[in-house]
Amino acid sequence: MTDAGGFDRPKMTVDYARAVGATAYLWGWSLVNMHNRRNLMEQLPEPGLLAGIVPAGPPGTIGMLHDYIRPEERVVACPNQDVAYGFGVLDSERGPSVVQVPDFGDRFWVYQVVDQRTDSFVELGKMYGTRPGFYLLAHNSWDGDVPAGITGVFRYDTRVGVVIPRVFMDDTAQDRVAIAPLVGRICMYPLSEFDGEVKVRDWADVPTFGDGRATGDQTETQWVDPEKFFDVLGQVLDEVPPLPGEEALYEWFRSILVASEGDRVVADALRQAAIDTDAVVRGLFEFRNIGNPVAHNWTTQRNGAAFGTDYLSRTAIGKSNIFVNTPNETAYYYQDLDDAGDRLHGSNAYTVRFPAAQLPPVRGFWSLTVYNKHHFFHPNDLDRFSLGTKNQGLTHGDDGSLTLTVGGAAPTDPKLLANWLPAPDDEFTLYLRAYWPEQSILDGIWEPPAVTRQ
Repeated sequence: MTDAGGFDRPKMTVDYARAVGATAYLWGWSLVNMHNRRNLMEQLPEPGLLAGIVPAGPPGTIGMLHDYIRPEERVVACPNQDVAYGFGVLDSERGPSVVQVPDFGDRFWVYQVVDQRTDSFVELGKMYGTRPGFYLLAHNSWDGDVPAGITGVFRYDTRVGVVIPRVFMDDTAQDRVAIAPLVGRICMYPLSEFDGEVKVRDWADVPTFGDGRATGDQTETQWVDPEKFFDVLGQVLDEVPPLPGEEALYEWFRSILVASEGDRVVADALRQAAIDTDAVVRGLFEFRNIGNPVAHNWTTQRNGAAFGTDYLSRTAIGKSNIFVNTPNETAYYYQDLDDAGDRLHGSNAYTVRFPAAQLPPVRGFWSLTVYNKHHFFHPNDLDRFSLGTKNQGLTHGDDGSLTLTVGGAAPTDPKLLANWLPAPDDEFTLYLRAYWPEQSILDGIWEPPAVTRQ
């Protein structure tokens, strides 16, 4: 705060502090979320799996799966079952890390790397023509020498980052075998361990760490506790430098923290403001409340992982499905409602019909996923949660169309069963992904078809 003649603690009404505190909570929710994820990863001794399910590792490293994520996962909402995932965090205070990129051949792949704002700062993937090699992830303040053998360098300006490799895999036993040597060469480690040699890891044989938050309640792990939000906000303001134009905003938020230090009433008001405002954030969890409307009650967004000062989108996506890719990497469509505007419910059966030559236009892959009302998979006898490019046995109509059925009773006809997605006997959500979308998606020319109740 600016010292105006020594008077640096002006009086502040409780109502004023509460109002500013609500804004700070909406603004900083995703940043605190990332801060707390780093705190969890700091407790891990080496790369492995949380509860035997979720890939993870101490800051500067990643864990990697060799198959699809299991439905018990609760660390990140809206996972997909199209890729083998990796996950790790960056901590700039630990220095740079090196991430390995093997030769994926014709297989689709992309590494998502975001800073503490959940904004992307790398271009690593098939859509970029990325060469195999070693890539350095370093904070802007790091001024060390880049060693020989490093293929490229990407910089970031926050303390925390997240690295999520995604490697497409067909839902076949053969492809599970074929992908193993590729994912075994996906590693991340501190620059101090770089020797120019490709490190190989058998990700099917890694330690498991018994953190119940990986498979806990029905909802996502609670990464932001409103009662403790203002206890860590000051640290987060230090970890994330202001974007151009945010300097005054930072001073504004710091002013209520300063006021709360010497005034228990103000501190209690801030805590209550966070608790109250958390209800607003919970409302942003529902896809029908957020994003850009498109045809047939679908919504989408066009600035994922490039939020900048769009705080509404940053917090809404952080709450509903954090760690989305940039639009040129992946387009997302969200659906809570049928074409009549009624909430989707698994006691009903719905169809999604793609006319001939109207499948999602992608250069990567597409999929349609069912999530329960908590944005996680619904366990079912088929162990099936999505359908799309990965499936070899989909049944097309005589006219070339593809009709997928969602919810209701399982069809008895094998051809119809191949195109059926089980849904919970409760409210649910549909989620359509288009990886490496064609320009017609980015321009809004192509839109998903209606979800029609039968």
